[in-house]
Amino acid sequence: MLRLLVPLLACLLWAAPLHALEPGFAGSQSCRDCHEKFYKLWSTSHHGLAMQSLESARPALTPQAGEIAVQGARYKVDLDAGVVLERGPDGEKRYPVVQALGGKNVFYFLTPLERGRLQTLPLAYDLNAKEWFDTAASGVRHVPGEGRGLSWRDPAFTFNTSCHGCHVSQLETNYDPAQDAYRTTWAEPGINCETCHGGSAEHNRVCREAARKGLPAPQDLKITRGGRSFTATQNNDTCNSCHAKMIPLSASFPPGAAFFDHYDLVALESPDYYPDGRDLGENYTATSWRLSPCAASGRLDCLHCHTSSGRFRQKNDPNQACAPCHQDKVDNAAAHSRHKANTPGSRCVSCHMPTTWFARMARSDHSMLPPAPAATERFGSPNACNLCHKDKTPAWADRQVTLRHGKDFQGPLLERAGLVDAARKRDFSRLPAMLAYLGRPDRQEVFAASLIRLLRACPVP
Repeated sequence: MLRLLVPLLACLLWAAPLHALEPGFAGSQSCRDCHEKFYKLWSTSHHGLAMQSLESARPALTPQAGEIAVQGARYKVDLDAGVVLERGPDGEKRYPVVQALGGKNVFYFLTPLERGRLQTLPLAYDLNAKEWFDTAASGVRHVPGEGRGLSWRDPAFTFNTSCHGCHVSQLETNYDPAQDAYRTTWAEPGINCETCHGGSAEHNRVCREAARKGLPAPQDLKITRGGRSFTATQNNDTCNSCHAKMIPLSASFPPGAAFFDHYDLVALESPDYYPDGRDLGENYTATSWRLSPCAASGRLDCLHCHTSSGRFRQKNDPNQACAPCHQDKVDNAAAHSRHKANTPGSRCVSCHMPTTWFARMARSDHSMLPPAPAATERFGSPNACNLCHKDKTPAWADRQVTLRHGKDFQGPLLERAGLVDAARKRDFSRLPAMLAYLGRPDRQEVFAASLIRLLRACPVP
């Protein structure tokens, strides 16, 4: 009995740190009466379930087979008791699991530590492999100097400072620097309706009043509608407020605002990217998206392919996502892809949005650029050809794309990636070429911004 009471007491003392609704907000439950269909889609989506209780996540979890060694201690999850057990030099400790994060590829778990910290526990769950694994070890980038995972108690795994803003709604971090303590609260777990639509209290009032009087809905709905009411840039910026690796510049992001008024986007100055812009670490899409000529055209936004709840609209026929602008290629996919029709190789996304994995999480390359095996040879970055043809070399793949497509479409990418690579290595013998690239009207914005940031290390005034 005591074994069960200890974690239960810890959870009760922690409690869910929910704060009262802010003025103008009404909570997602208030949307349900009028928007039942969308409420069901949202509440079962990865947005709505971005953070949930262990009890909610439990049906997807399987018991841990044996202890996992993590940096001098051994850990095991006890699902019945709701704790992670630690056996180490200081004896046995029990960490109550108070929240689960994720749910698409992986579940991470939180426990309360000292001074209000919510810490990511050392064990996570792989939903695809149906197994438990070492959280920190899965995130090693394999770049120089990073051959082992951080301690799970490192600030990088503190929920209050790292991943909190995109797993809960109407967040207040409440950090006290004098005490080095947190009193973090939020309105709802997960990403709620008002995160993307703004406060709904006035919307509820005017619409319910109109219904009560038998009147049509008012022309001014007193709500941020998004979607067709937004420009492509506004839609993208609203999504990117979570789906970006960025540095916050303000306390909150109102939907419809300009992304760069509130965030600084991390680009290729980060070692989490290969020099050609392909993902190495976890980068959350937005930087890759800004590498895409389709995105740069201004004609494409996130909602073309994804619903507001994050689902892929063209799941049954992915090529239709590209059809509005590339109908000729979709109609003759075999000729364009040089792969037989109705095979995985004839899908646009296979070559232009290949899936790679990091920390057991799948991500699609949103740059939508064609495969560049020559970049693999130079920088070690992944390319779509060899992700499928694992028995072949990048040199083989380079010969194939050169033979099949004729023109040297890889050249411009290799040029700008080479400049970023040199700047990262502080090889400023190429400074004239770097400055010349920055002065070109056809410069790619992400590469240009990355070079400017990297040039801060240049000793030449």
